[in-house]
Amino acid sequence: MSVEEPRKIVLLRHAKADWNDGDDHERPLAERGRKDAPVVGRRLADAGFSFDLALCSTAARTRETWKLAVHELPERPRTVYEERIYEASVGELIALLNETPDDVRSLILIGHNPSVHGLADALAGEADGDTLPRMNRAGFPTSAFAVLTFEGSWKSVEHGVGRLVDFWTPNA
Repeated sequence: MSVEEPRKIVLLRHAKADWNDGDDHERPLAERGRKDAPVVGRRLADAGFSFDLALCSTAARTRETWKLAVHELPERPRTVYEERIYEASVGELIALLNETPDDVRSLILIGHNPSVHGLADALAGEADGDTLPRMNRAGFPTSAFAVLTFEGSWKSVEHGVGRLVDFWTPNA
């Protein structure tokens, strides 16, 4: 009997966005964001990440972040642009993760604060080293990502089920 590897979730906050007086949903990336997003993709690629599925908010800044980051990955995963991620609560994000098909082993979610930070904190029942205090001190800045692992099906994702194994920011 073989032991399956734990499932992996990467929670990525969009890169730095421009401020405007218009529709928040349509805010594009700022120049710094356009520079940081490929750096995130390279970091994920260098760490050996590959994803079966990407769930990306429909907001312009998250779509642009993902477009720039994914080009750095060795393989492009199936990407679903999900409007429920924009302005989602932690509970709504957990419900979305619970819908993930069980053939998905590794998933990246590209979203917004405060929900991305809240989700990482809520799922992290355990943490490696100083990852949890480091994440909470940093406040999950733009272009940051958290990596969590968990055992079981996606339907079993709930508060405290995961292990926070990495937290990265572009300026760390």
